[in-house]
Amino acid sequence: MKTWIKKIGLAVFGVALMVTLTACGSQSSKSSNTGSDLGLNKSGTLTIGLEGTFKPYGYRKDGKLTGFEVDLGKAVAKKMGLKAKFVPTKFDSLVAGLNVGKYDVVMNNMAETKARKQKYLFSTPYIYSKAQLAVKKDSSINQITDIKGKKVAQTTTSNNAGDAKRLGATITPTDGFQQSIDLVSQGRAAGTINSREAFYAYFKQNKNSNVKLINADDEIADQKISAMVTKKHTKMQKQISKAIQELRADGTLKKLSNKYFGGNVTDK
Repeated sequence: MKTWIKKIGLAVFGVALMVTLTACGSQSSKSSNTGSDLGLNKSGTLTIGLEGTFKPYGYRKDGKLTGFEVDLGKAVAKKMGLKAKFVPTKFDSLVAGLNVGKYDVVMNNMAETKARKQKYLFSTPYIYSKAQLAVKKDSSINQITDIKGKKVAQTTTSNNAGDAKRLGATITPTDGFQQSIDLVSQGRAAGTINSREAFYAYFKQNKNSNVKLINADDEIADQKISAMVTKKHTKMQKQISKAIQELRADGTLKKLSNKYFGGNVTDK
């Protein structure tokens, strides 16, 4: 009888031990989902650098940060098992902030360029961007090459500024898209180059604008817009790319694009 009771006791202990080990295993699996192997700025959090003033990519509505790249950033972080944290930064300081680890990744309409790819890693693209030139409706400029010798409003470190310089324009420095388009509307700059999706969003909110668009045609190549990380963060790049691919496959990218741009700018 005592032997039988002893066996039951050992069996109960064994079951309890298995339950305990299973619970510990579950906790271990959950804690490993903090991204500790990614070199994150903060454990469990994907810290994202962006302007936060560039509608519809990232901007404030009723004091709350929203926009295409804000929603995308949250969705990417969720796919990675992380929380998203946003750090609004002026465009010309975004890259410097990434260099010093102020955030893990920049998601701010960043185009892949040869110069940037020499120093940074890019995720799979989430936007395929086509450039356009905005000028006043009464402007004598009829094609983008007409900006040669004229003042063009751009953020100085942007790829758009590089294209404007290559086409012979003089850069009038600005803090961002809104200031650039304002200078054009006021006649203080001959034009500004930006993506079709940025202008789509602008006209959606400014239907009576005195600005018109001119296609860049073959003068400016289409651009891949991606998340940008430092070269030491290869694992992070791969995980972000995987998340974006999944969001493309499940229709989230297209849905967000239609919501913020009024059309799909996420496909080639």
